[in-house]
Amino acid sequence: MSVICIIPARGGSKGIPNKNIVKINGIPLIGHVIQNVKNSKIFSHIVVSTEDKKIAKIAKKFGAEVPFMRPKYLASSTATMDDVLLHATKKLIELNFKFDIFVWRDATTPFINTNDIKKSINLLKKKKCLAVCGVYKQHLNPYFNMVEKNKSGFLELSKKLPNRPKSRQEAPIVYQLNGLYVYDTQKFLKTKKTDFSKCIPHQIPIETGLMIDIPFELFIAKSIFEKNRTR
Repeated sequence: MSVICIIPARGGSKGIPNKNIVKINGIPLIGHVIQNVKNSKIFSHIVVSTEDKKIAKIAKKFGAEVPFMRPKYLASSTATMDDVLLHATKKLIELNFKFDIFVWRDATTPFINTNDIKKSINLLKKKKCLAVCGVYKQHLNPYFNMVEKNKSGFLELSKKLPNRPKSRQEAPIVYQLNGLYVYDTQKFLKTKKTDFSKCIPHQIPIETGLMIDIPFELFIAKSIFEKNRTR
């Protein structure tokens, strides 16, 4: 089965300005991700979906393809990723790209292991689901230590059970999505959305599943790269 990788990367970013091209060890973040994907030697094509000419130029420099430019309306902070992926898959089919499976790799996930990509693809083939989602187990738990304000301004647990767990270990296990999604192309074109009730998780270690969305996570990523460089 033919597999391609789609990396969505828009120009705007609120948490970290120009996040997708911020440099770590002299290499733009998206460059690290493209290199990671290339090194896996899994994909027939690595495609970047962007509206930003600078990102497109950097993506090509590191070996990805940019066969189309994303429309501006799909590059706003309110655009859904499902719409971005639907646009990308349809455009690629129009351009005669052949693929049974596509992997959506977030442009902020530079450490995902090749074996986890392969295992996710194999799980999709085996289970015949809509998608396989990379996740890692979260120590922050809405049943135990995550709270929100109620209408009166007081705190309450985000999710309640008849009896509150006495420890985090007793609470139901929860996972965080971490930027690796493997889709059955034809099923996605039919559903036009990521229906999580038809998705299966593949658990990834938190060290390799790190997503960079805030400055502190960027600091962690830089520390990891620096540690790996000095080994």
